[in-house]
Amino acid sequence: MIRIWLICASLSLSAAASFAQAPASPPPASPPPPPAAEAPPPAAPRAWSSLSPPQQQLLQSYQGKWNSLPPERQQALARGSERWMSMTPQQRAGAQQRFSQWRAMPPEQRQLVRQRWREFKTLPPERQRQVRESFYRFRQMPPERRMQLRQEWRHMTPEQRHRAAAPGMRGAPPPHRTPR
Repeated sequence: MIRIWLICASLSLSAAASFAQAPASPPPASPPPPPAAEAPPPAAPRAWSSLSPPQQQLLQSYQGKWNSLPPERQQALARGSERWMSMTPQQRAGAQQRFSQWRAMPPEQRQLVRQRWREFKTLPPERQRQVRESFYRFRQMPPERRMQLRQEWRHMTPEQRHRAAAPGMRGAPPPHRTPR
């Protein structure tokens, strides 16, 4: 979920590079999506006893219902606990803050974040890198400038937003214009 929050924020800026370099003509049609790959095999259930003692302690609230969880959820929780244990105290504090922000979001906003995450994951790796770079540039701006860009975005018409947004990221929040 932490990654979702970060990517949501980055998607809010995904149009940054393309807005600053927006061509006068519409962008070329994107290539057709690659053929659907076969679905990965279903995840195997994971026994509670296969978790390390620190993982069990971290996931103790799931112990009573562990066997009734779908295998995919068990695997995700196990991976998440491994990530958590590898974090520094500072990283954990940041993750807790972002999780609190996530929980405070209305369900509609969470759904929008999930949708944007799925859209982001369909972008080519190079475009994902550009989006991340745009996000980090935006984060380095003074808060006043970020607020100004958000206001500009809110006052754009849907057509202006569409032209400013990167392909595949329709309705993405504020683009960042590089000062000249």
